[in-house]
Amino acid sequence: MRIVQLKRNRFLRIITFSTFMLYILYIVVSFFSDKPINDLKEYWSDSLKAKQVPVLSKDLGNFEPKHVSIKNGPGERGKPYILRDDQQNDVQQSESEYGMNIACSDEISLDRSIPDTRMPECKQWNYPEVLPKTSVIIVFHNEGWSVLMRTVHSVINRTPPQFLEEILLVDDFSDKDNLKGDLDSYIEQWDGKVKLLRNDKREGLIRTRSRGAREAKGDVIVFLDAHCEVNVNWLPPLLAPIAVDRTVMTVPIIDGIDHKTFEYRPVYQEGHLYRGIFEWGMLYKENELPAREKKTRPYNSMPYKSPTHAGGLFAINREYFLSLGGYDDGLLIWGGENFELSFKIWQCGGSILWVPCSHVGHVYRGFMPYNFGKLAQKKKGPLITINYKRVVETWFDDKYKEFFYTREPLAQLLDHGDISEQLEFKRRKRCKSFQWYMENVAYDVFDKFPELPPNIHWGELRNVATGMCLDTMSHSPPSLMATTDCHGFGNNQLIRLNAKGQLGVGERCISADSQGVKFVFCRLGTVDGPWQYDEKTKTLLHRVHKKCMALHPQTQQLSLMPCDINNTYQQWSFHQIHPQW
Repeated sequence: MRIVQLKRNRFLRIITFSTFMLYILYIVVSFFSDKPINDLKEYWSDSLKAKQVPVLSKDLGNFEPKHVSIKNGPGERGKPYILRDDQQNDVQQSESEYGMNIACSDEISLDRSIPDTRMPECKQWNYPEVLPKTSVIIVFHNEGWSVLMRTVHSVINRTPPQFLEEILLVDDFSDKDNLKGDLDSYIEQWDGKVKLLRNDKREGLIRTRSRGAREAKGDVIVFLDAHCEVNVNWLPPLLAPIAVDRTVMTVPIIDGIDHKTFEYRPVYQEGHLYRGIFEWGMLYKENELPAREKKTRPYNSMPYKSPTHAGGLFAINREYFLSLGGYDDGLLIWGGENFELSFKIWQCGGSILWVPCSHVGHVYRGFMPYNFGKLAQKKKGPLITINYKRVVETWFDDKYKEFFYTREPLAQLLDHGDISEQLEFKRRKRCKSFQWYMENVAYDVFDKFPELPPNIHWGELRNVATGMCLDTMSHSPPSLMATTDCHGFGNNQLIRLNAKGQLGVGERCISADSQGVKFVFCRLGTVDGPWQYDEKTKTLLHRVHKKCMALHPQTQQLSLMPCDINNTYQQWSFHQIHPQW
C-alpha cells in the first residue's frame, strides 16, 4: 500500500509541475507575442500551419497561370508606345504636370499584359495553400488617373483572391477633380475590395502610409507606390517567408517602366542578383549579392538577406510593423524612411529578404511634379537631409555618425527634432549596435564605400583673384568644373578636402587632367585623392601632375598650371558656410 501511495504522490507532483511549467510557458509566449494568446492549443496549431514552406517541383507551380493569352494593342506585352507627332503638345503638358507621360499612359489598357521578367525556375515553386490575408496600401497625391488605376487593376488581375483582403487607396489631400467623385464611383465595381481613405490635410508619404497601416484589416500589409504594375504570381513569394517568421520583411525585385513610353523592362542584368546598401551621405545604392549570401541558398531563385531596401515596395506583418512603432513620425514627407525601418528591423531582431520570384514594375518619374506646401515650412533646411540626420542620430554609433557628418558637413547645423522616444525604444527592445549591423548584415558596404577619413577643410572654395567659387554648375559627371558667384547655400559649391587628398562634392570627386579641372565619379572602394592644400601659399597641388589648380585671367577656364605661389589666380581659400535657411 505504501508503495502505491508513493507512486500516486510522485504522479501528482509530476502533474502539478507540468501544469506549472505550461503556465510559465504561456506567460513567456504571451509576453513576447504582440497578439494575445487565448487558446494555447490553437496557437501551436496555427504556428505549425504557418511553418509550411515553398517546395520546388518539376511541374508548373500551384499559383502559376495555366493559360496566358497574347494581347495586341498600345503598350501590350510591355512594349514601348510612341504617340503621334500631332500629340506632342499633350505629351509635354502631361510630363510637366505629372513628371511622366500620362498622355501616353491614357492610351494603354488598364489591364495590359506585361512580360514575365522572373527567372525560369520561379515558375516551378509550389507555395503553401494557406497564407496570410493581405492589405495592399497605395498612397497617392495628384497621381495621373490611368497610372493609379493600372496599379489597382494589376493587383486585382494578378493576385490570388483568397490572399487579398483589400486594396487600400490613401489620398494625401489631392486636389484634382478626377480623383474625387469619379474615383469614388469607379472603385464601386469591386464591391468593397478596393477602399478609399482621404487625408483632410497634406501629411506626406511617410505619415500617410502609417495611417494606411493602422486602418488596414489584413494580417500582412504590402506597400506599393501609385505608379506600379505587379507581375505574374507576385504575392505568394512575398507572403511565404512572413508566414514562417512574422519578423521578416520581404521586398520584390523592381522592374522599370519608362516614364515616357511606358515600356516595361528589367532593371537588372539577367542572372545577377543585387541587394540594397547605402553610402555615407545616406544615398541608396545597390551591390551584387556577396558570395557569403549565395552559399546559404540551395536554389538561385530563393529569397536572400539584404541590409536595406529602396523604400517604396515591400511586405510586412501588420502587427509586427506596428509593434516597431511603424515609421518614425518625426520624419517629414519622404526620404530616409527606408533606412529608418531597415536599421530598426535588423538591429531589433528582425530581418529583410529580397525575393527574386516576386517582380513589380515601377515608373521612375522624370522629376517630382509637386511641392510639399506648408509641410516644408515646418523645418529650416533641406528636409531629406534633416530626415537622414534624424535616422543617423537614432541608429548609428558615434563612429559611424562621424562618417555621415564628414560626407554632409552642413547637416551638423540642422535641427532633427526630439528622438527621445526612438532612443527609449532601442533601449527597451535591447536593439543591437550599428557596429553589429555593419559586421553581420551590411558588411559589403565597405567594399564600395570605405570608412571616411576626416575633412581637413570644407566649405566654399574661393579663388583669391576673383572671389568666385568653384562650382559643378549643376552638371552631371564627367564634366568640366567652373567658377561662379558664391551663393552661400552649399550644394554644388560645397567642397570637401579630406586627410587623404580627396577633393569631393556630394558623392562625387574633383579631378584634373590636360583638358581641365573635372567633376567626376569617385573610384569605388577608395577615399584617397591627388590633392594637397598649402595653407600658407593657398595653392592646390595635384601631386600626380605636379601642377597647381589655376583660373585663366581672360577665359576664366580652370586648368592645371606650373605652380606660382605669387599668382593670385592659383590661390584658393576655403570658407565655411552658414546658410540662412
